[in-house]
Amino acid sequence: MAEEQPLLFDQSGDTAWITLNRPRVHNCLSIELSDIFIETIQKVKQSTEIKFLVIKGAGNSFCAGDDITEMMKWIEDEHGRPTQGANGVLRRVRKYQDMANSLEDLDKLTICAVDGIAVGGGLEITMASDFVIATERSRWGMPEVDSGITPGWGGTTRMVRYIGKRRTKEVNMIGALYPSRKAEDWNLWNRVVGDDKLDEEVDALLTVLRSKNQQTCRQLKILINRGAETDLYSAQGYEMLSAGLSAAVNGVWEICDADQGAGISGFTEKSELWKKRRSLAKQFWVD
Repeated sequence: MAEEQPLLFDQSGDTAWITLNRPRVHNCLSIELSDIFIETIQKVKQSTEIKFLVIKGAGNSFCAGDDITEMMKWIEDEHGRPTQGANGVLRRVRKYQDMANSLEDLDKLTICAVDGIAVGGGLEITMASDFVIATERSRWGMPEVDSGITPGWGGTTRMVRYIGKRRTKEVNMIGALYPSRKAEDWNLWNRVVGDDKLDEEVDALLTVLRSKNQQTCRQLKILINRGAETDLYSAQGYEMLSAGLSAAVNGVWEICDADQGAGISGFTEKSELWKKRRSLAKQFWVD
C-alpha cells in the first residue's frame, strides 16, 4: 500500500513533487516522516535538474503538524533511553529549523498546494515556501498553545514577518482554526481557489514560472528573502550587485579594469601577473 511510505517523491523533468503521505492522521509529521522530509529536501537541494518543487498532502489534509504522540521520543538517545531531557527537544527543534531554512533557501521555486488542514508544522512548511495556493475548504492555525507547547520552526518567527506582531499573537495565543481566505487576506498565502481547482492552479503557476529566466528568479528569491532580514542600505547593496550579475549573465560581462579570470588561472600557472601581485603584497605593512 502506498500509505506505508510516509513520503512520496516524484520528479518529471524540471519539477519535483513531495507528498506527505500519512492521510489517516492528517499527514502529521512523525519522526520518521520528518527525517525523510529533511533528507528529501537535501536531495532536491543537490539537484541541478530540478527547478521547481511542489509540496502537498495525501488525502484530505495538507499537514497537521508534528506528531505530538511521539514528542516524548524526542528526549531519547540513539538507544531509546530517555536520557536527553530538554536537550533532546532542543536538538529536534534545531533539526527542524535547519530543514525549514534549507527549504526556504533552495535555489528552486517552491509551491505549497494546500488542501484541508495546515496547522502547526504544516503551516510552518508553507511559510518557508515561495508560493502557497490553497482550496476554499482549507483551514490553518497554530494550536500548540492548547497542548502547552510553543512553535519551534516558524510559527512565531516567520509568521511575525508575514503578518506582524498583533496578528501573530492572536494566531498563537488563541489557537483558532482560520478559513483559508483569511490567510490570503493577511498575506500569509497567495491564492485561494475552488476545492476542485487546486491542481489546475498549481499547473498554471508552474507554466508561468517556467517561462521566466530562471537565473533572474534565483536572484530575486535571494534578494527578497535576505533583503527582508536586513536594513535598507544593505539590501540596496544586494540589489546593486544583483543588477551587475544580471548584466553579466545577459552578456555584458567584461569590465575594462577586471582581469577576466587571469588572477585565478595565474595562481594555478604561477604567471608573471600573479607573481607581481604577490611580491608587492606579501611583505607590505607587516612590520
